[in-house]
Amino acid sequence: MRGIPLLSKLFWLQSLDRAVRTFAQTLVAVLGANGVGLLDAPWPAALSAAGMAAVLSVLTSVAASNAGTPGTPDLLKAPAPKD
Repeated sequence: MRGIPLLSKLFWLQSLDRAVRTFAQTLVAVLGANGVGLLDAPWPAALSAAGMAAVLSVLTSVAASNAGTPGTPDLLKAPAPKD
């Protein structure tokens, strides 16, 4: 799709994929940094931090929508295929 990247289904699927991975990574990092048991973990704070990281991931994807490979949330252009 050569039009507006933000209207592309592929763009939003890739952005969602990045946001979910960022959420999971941040959640594990926050919980692991506290070094407490699963039941004693600060779940509200950890989920809040992970949620904010996921939102920032989506915002970064939107900001990068015209920077790299067209129609994707990439900041860098994909390398040209080698023949």
